[in-house]
Amino acid sequence: MTDTDAAFEPVAARIESDLTELSGIRAPDHPGWTREVFSEPYRDARDWVAARMRSVGLEVRRDGAGNVVGVLPGRSPAAPALVTGSHTDTVNGGGRFDGTVGVLGALEVVRLLRESGTQLTRDLVVVDFLGEESNDWGLSCLGSRAVAGELRAEDLDRRDGAGQRLGDRYAGFGLDPAAVLAERWLTRRPLHGYLELHIEQGPLLEQRGAAIGVVTAIAGIERLLASFEGRPDHAGTRPMHDRRDAMVAAAHAVLAVHREGCGAPPPGVATATQVVNDRHAPNVVPASVRLRAEMRGIDAGWLAATKQRLAQDILTQAQALGVDVTFDWTSDNKIVPSARSIQDAVARAAARAGLAWEAVPSGATHDAAHLAPWCPMGMIFVPSRAGRSHCPEEWTDITDIAAGVRALADTLRALDAQEDLVADSR
Repeated sequence: MTDTDAAFEPVAARIESDLTELSGIRAPDHPGWTREVFSEPYRDARDWVAARMRSVGLEVRRDGAGNVVGVLPGRSPAAPALVTGSHTDTVNGGGRFDGTVGVLGALEVVRLLRESGTQLTRDLVVVDFLGEESNDWGLSCLGSRAVAGELRAEDLDRRDGAGQRLGDRYAGFGLDPAAVLAERWLTRRPLHGYLELHIEQGPLLEQRGAAIGVVTAIAGIERLLASFEGRPDHAGTRPMHDRRDAMVAAAHAVLAVHREGCGAPPPGVATATQVVNDRHAPNVVPASVRLRAEMRGIDAGWLAATKQRLAQDILTQAQALGVDVTFDWTSDNKIVPSARSIQDAVARAAARAGLAWEAVPSGATHDAAHLAPWCPMGMIFVPSRAGRSHCPEEWTDITDIAAGVRALADTLRALDAQEDLVADSR
């Protein structure tokens, strides 16, 4: 190991201490580690992140979209900047590592740069993006969508299950909805590249004995809301052969979604996530039922064909039961390939550090997907024990996190020195 290598060896105990502190900020009346967007624990966590950014030497601001942004100035402020980071919100009942590892890992990189006396040519921008996780308004990656110019005025009119507008929820969190829509800094400042460290949230790296995942692409996501309309009847007196049961039609749809997922080309998946009966009386044949489902994959042909097959299958089954069905499809994000230049840089950094690596796709979406149209994008994965995520059992060993931080630090330094990185991705 050279002196330079030693200078960029992450301090695992320091990362673990940060992780422990931040994990302590959570909703006490919810399972696991819960910091949902716009909640008070989330507000407190972001205050903690801003303070920790300042303590490691970053110039900190909160942009109009609610992102916490820290800048480590480079020697050439006019040069396109490098960006890294992730998110610190969680799903309800989530874990400690999803997103958080990317933010805390970036802070450790800043420490290593400063302690070694290394100044990058470019500004290094560290971002804790607002609200990456899915939420009650059906729109993930709020902060990165906003700065990429993908958040629309009509999105602010989305309502959650309680009827509250997303725009009003922004305002209640201290953010001006108009400023959220106007905060499009990705569209105004040229960027050199974006690199995000994240837990894999799946089992492949652990199964293959790899320390580092070089992400090849982020899966596209197609979401379905199917509304079934049957006929209400007394559940105790209406004969079984003479029913128009919307719940039975929805049940057939759940199985159809499952079949599509089982037949998908890896890593494609399909999941029915919610079935809701609009009436709750236990003695009424269900007449109005809504089903939510999603399909994810990196094969555009499969995603398109799945939408057609599902719609026909669900419609055929519903008609046989005398039930009407309507479909509302939304695309959460398209398939987003990682920049080959960044994939290669991550692989070289891992190999140089003696870390086994695997090329892997991401079935989960990330803020990185929304930065990709504006600059070369890449991601580094570290293993998730048993592939568990979005649950209290989510776990990544601190040694694996430190290895990921090492790969992040070395790759960022390599990208900083590549003058033609932006041109390479176009």
